[in-house]
Amino acid sequence: MQNLRRHNLVEIFNKQGGVMPTVNFSVPEDIKNAFNATFEGQNKSAVIADLMREAVERAHSQQRSKEAYQRILERRQHAPRITEGQFRAAREEGRP
Repeated sequence: MQNLRRHNLVEIFNKQGGVMPTVNFSVPEDIKNAFNATFEGQNKSAVIADLMREAVERAHSQQRSKEAYQRILERRQHAPRITEGQFRAAREEGRP
């Protein structure tokens, strides 16, 4: 009965939003066992889909950070150069 219920959850998940492709990944046995134990009784397809969404967003965020860093470095190439003395004077200016 419980096996039938899990099957129905997967079918319901798979029918939401139209056809969903199937993906296959090879993972170490210990990871597979830990995943199955951790998410026992849950729709593992939905869990995997959420994890994949998070991984995609994390990768996009890292790419945006990398691009921002590159822009900063590029701007520094064209920034006016000052001496250490000028820098110190600017820091001290207006201080009590």
